[in-house]
Amino acid sequence: MAKSSKSSKKKGSARSEKAAKGNRVKSASKNPDFKRGMAVRRSMWGADGADRQINAAGDFIWPLQEVVTTYCFGQTWTRPKLSRKVRSMITLAMLVAMARPNELKVHIEGAIANGVSKEEIQEILLHAMVYAGVPRGVEGFRAAEEKLKQMGLE
Repeated sequence: MAKSSKSSKKKGSARSEKAAKGNRVKSASKNPDFKRGMAVRRSMWGADGADRQINAAGDFIWPLQEVVTTYCFGQTWTRPKLSRKVRSMITLAMLVAMARPNELKVHIEGAIANGVSKEEIQEILLHAMVYAGVPRGVEGFRAAEEKLKQMGLE
């Protein structure tokens, strides 16, 4: 009996977590910064990609998604002094410098959506390599090439 009770508790909590996750975009969009952040994310990765990431976030990762959407995209990426294209270019260079190939791949897609060309990405990676080091540049080029191939651009 204890097992079935425990099992039904898990199923019940899984259902409630799934229901909560499915409504996260809608409930969090009451915050104007979150709403602006979702608009930026949707323009960079498409509505399906942006909403899927938010709605798939479990309870553990949800605070991260909320901060990234509100602060990074809703408050920082929407500032008027730099265009999204320029912000994407800066972000790519910083991700190479920090040796973050997984995030670089994500932001390659966003950069293309923001108007950064494949040739500009190549120049950004070369420039970043000079300042961040050859091994990080090599890793950045490999990650970028993989993503560009995946996108049908290489």
